[in-house]
Amino acid sequence: MQTFVWGEEFYTGVGPIDEQHHGLVDLFNRLSESLTEREGEQGTADNTVESVFSQLMDYAQHHFTVEQALMQGQGVDARHVMLHLKLHDDFIGQVRALWGARAALSNPAEVFLSFLTSWLCAHVLGVDQSMARQLDSIGRDETPERAFELELLRPRDKSAEAMIKALRNTYQVVFRLNLELISANRFLEQRVAARTAELQQANAALMVANQKLEVYAQTDGLLGIANRDFFDARLSEDWNRGIRERSPVALLMIDVDFFKNYNDHYGHQAGDACLQAVARAAAAKMVRSVDLLARYGGEEFVVVLPNTAIQGAHKVALSICAAVSALNIAHCASTVAEYVTVSIGVASLLPERQSQASQAVAAADQALYAAKQQGRNRVCLAAN
Repeated sequence: MQTFVWGEEFYTGVGPIDEQHHGLVDLFNRLSESLTEREGEQGTADNTVESVFSQLMDYAQHHFTVEQALMQGQGVDARHVMLHLKLHDDFIGQVRALWGARAALSNPAEVFLSFLTSWLCAHVLGVDQSMARQLDSIGRDETPERAFELELLRPRDKSAEAMIKALRNTYQVVFRLNLELISANRFLEQRVAARTAELQQANAALMVANQKLEVYAQTDGLLGIANRDFFDARLSEDWNRGIRERSPVALLMIDVDFFKNYNDHYGHQAGDACLQAVARAAAAKMVRSVDLLARYGGEEFVVVLPNTAIQGAHKVALSICAAVSALNIAHCASTVAEYVTVSIGVASLLPERQSQASQAVAAADQALYAAKQQGRNRVCLAAN
């Protein structure tokens, strides 16, 4: 039984991705057939259903991994990648949650097919089409940042309307699921059931609110990169991992040269725009998903590079220094160049037991101080 009608608006134009979308639809149909036949030989049917569901989850994870590699390989803007990967994680969690509750459903095949196909429709017409358009823009020599910004400016079209319709169908599935769960527990005392449903709704709303707050709490509002608190937590995690795995942790401390002079001369609005441009240039040099760029404070940035020796960290620092210079942002109040430059201190330490992550910060900060003392617009390495 076919459950998803393909039209030209559903193709992204990215061959492997479109093929895998078809593979997902095939598995949706197989899962539906297995759930429908489950009433026959119960033991055998249960094993078949579990097997098909496992195949679906494995294939979905494979598909998501391919999309992630494609985006990172082509340099898609980190803001889109972050949203895309979060939607992938949400999907896995939602499907597993539905699967765990299927015993309470009178028609699990209908619920799963409605949810899965509605999700796929929304996902393809939403972030997948956006990803494809950004890949196309990048292939035509647009920067990843510009490709992302063009998406924000893009007017809505019939695909967006189709996506809204698909999302509406998903909401109907969720509503129908709630009705089924209430019906499955109809023999329970009414007051207890009502309070339980209210508590579930409150917890779900609280979870959504907490997730949003967590994102806001981890992001610098001006620059759209990680903030100081998130950096502190992440560095501690990477440092402890380095202790366990005996792997080095590298740190880059970055300072925009004579930024106070820039603000005084050009004004604070221009200063904000300058910092945003520097952040984008530095973010473009974060080639691994484990690398972190954060705002340390004011005009200072910090980069965490797990499992990175001093030579690798030095290369990243040089690339950031060159990328910022290449922006050619006029800075007539600087005494080292006619354009905006940065000074960078680099440290790479092998964490020892009982050591503290603050040692890496101190070492990188001393190297940054040396870079400033030596004339700025340069990279200095921490002493061994």
